[in-house]
Amino acid sequence: MTDGRPADVADTDTYITRVFEAPRDLVFRFWLEPEQLSKWWGPAGFTAPAEHIVFERFVGGRFQLCMIEPEQHTEIWTHGEILEFVEPELVAIQMRADLSPFGMPPIDVQLRVQFHDHGERTRITLHQGPFAADETRRGNDEGWTTSLDRLDTALAAYA
Repeated sequence: MTDGRPADVADTDTYITRVFEAPRDLVFRFWLEPEQLSKWWGPAGFTAPAEHIVFERFVGGRFQLCMIEPEQHTEIWTHGEILEFVEPELVAIQMRADLSPFGMPPIDVQLRVQFHDHGERTRITLHQGPFAADETRRGNDEGWTTSLDRLDTALAAYA
């Protein structure tokens, strides 16, 4: 496919590859530690307070996060279970985002993020889905793109 998506990744899934100017151990830490996750998780303008983040670093562990939408200060809670965890290479989570404050049904998807050494940088491959509707996937793609921009900024500030 022309967007770099492997043949086994459905059109209903978000698939993003990104390179960060930071070593893999640091990028991985920014995905695990509540105080680091809170600096970048969520689309532009959203916040994710560290006190509402739980990331248990083992298979079967709990994942919990609350994003706060900037205009109405609406809370969007995501809960999940860690399906795979290999430090510093892989995180996979089965997650459910509660979108009821927006009059929408919850979204149940899997998130899988792989971390690869790329010289002194880190390449991640993010795969999330499946989504029931293409509009939802496109919105998710945009959300992840701005989240990863924020991660890039947070990593640069850390260096």
